[in-house]
Amino acid sequence: MSTPTSAEIPSNIYKPNSPLEAKVIEHRRLTAEDSPNDVRHIVFDIAASDLRYVEGQSIGILPPGLDANGKPHKLRLYSIASPGVGDDGQGKGVTLCVKRAITIDAETGAEYHGVCSTFLCDLSVGQTAQLTGPVGKAFIMPDVPNANLIMVATGTGIAPFRAFLSKRYHQLQSQSGQTWLFFGAQTRKDYLYETELADYAKNPGCNIITAFSREEKNAHGGRMYVQHRLMEHGETLFELLKKPETFFYICGLRGMEAGILEGLQDIAQQQGIDWNEFFDKLKAEKRWHVEVY
Repeated sequence: MSTPTSAEIPSNIYKPNSPLEAKVIEHRRLTAEDSPNDVRHIVFDIAASDLRYVEGQSIGILPPGLDANGKPHKLRLYSIASPGVGDDGQGKGVTLCVKRAITIDAETGAEYHGVCSTFLCDLSVGQTAQLTGPVGKAFIMPDVPNANLIMVATGTGIAPFRAFLSKRYHQLQSQSGQTWLFFGAQTRKDYLYETELADYAKNPGCNIITAFSREEKNAHGGRMYVQHRLMEHGETLFELLKKPETFFYICGLRGMEAGILEGLQDIAQQQGIDWNEFFDKLKAEKRWHVEVY
């Protein structure tokens, strides 16, 4: 089984003016109950619809109600956390991994809750949401036999990589490429899909590496972030990146990309590699993929 070509990738089957009304068939909290971070695993029933998707795409959600200007809320995009065949293997569902967005005003202490994430996190099984999409052609799995995947995620950025891992180890078992997943969170209470990832790590060539910034220290005594874990395995990763069948993916909060680039530049320098030239080559060969928000 191979990834569809760009022309075959489904796109905008459901649009904002004609969304899919989909029912929640599974909803559970992923973070520990005493974690300040509330992350949910939500599965929508799409069995009777025309919706289909591939790993690495996103789904749009149209939150109900009106904004401050009296207009319908704009759609929000969420990375799909299930493989194209769905978690059930039959394509009957689409899974999202959603964090309840809460911001606190530094001056007043007032709490502001994200409109769409609050709507989704408060949904119960049997309730519905309006879905659009899928969208995205730039973050899908490579159509390359035995590809090596290096994936770096923070928080809900794990979503597309959960889909990647499911496809690789349930549908492409005969392939022998290496898998490296670096997952970062504040504490182990926020370790999303821990049991699933531990099972994947039992496969030959699958490496699951974590960084819990508020529980672990890096070599310099500071907080441990994913870029520090990358540096610990720098020589191995660069040997892989020199190969044309190796692809690098980053997904998570926007601020993470700068630290990862800095870490990779340090590794390259230690190995006498011109990072700028190496990086340009990765991008030119479409082996560098970033999705941050």
